[in-house]
Amino acid sequence: MIDVTRFNDKKFVLNAELIESIEETPDTVITLTNGHKYLVKETVDEVIDKVYSYKSRIFSQFAKVNDN
Repeated sequence: MIDVTRFNDKKFVLNAELIESIEETPDTVITLTNGHKYLVKETVDEVIDKVYSYKSRIFSQFAKVNDN
């Protein structure tokens, strides 16, 4: 899950596993696999960084479990 910000400054959490595409039009639009679209304040690069960070946390937890 990643946290993003609407243009009214309200933060919400988005399931990063459902992101199909991210585009700047010039605002950032996140489209999910179910067709829902979200307009957010973060740039495309910021959203990508949040997804990488989320995935890194998930995979590092998985690695810890498998090391035991």
